[in-house]
Amino acid sequence: MTWFNNFERWVRDRTGGLASERGEGVISAAIAILVIAFLGVAMWVAFDVIMDGATTTIGEQVDQIGGGS
Repeated sequence: MTWFNNFERWVRDRTGGLASERGEGVISAAIAILVIAFLGVAMWVAFDVIMDGATTTIGEQVDQIGGGS
């Protein structure tokens, strides 16, 4: 047995889990943040496309009514 195996056993006894699972919460949180960020970007792009289309349509309707210059 090496000193690392002894250390890993000591950590497992103290924490109740494997030392290799220590950063799992941080990794999961980072993945969740990235997913939310990509969703936010997708929502912004969709909003921008919808508003550009709506602005164009409203401008055309106003011009058709007679409010254009």
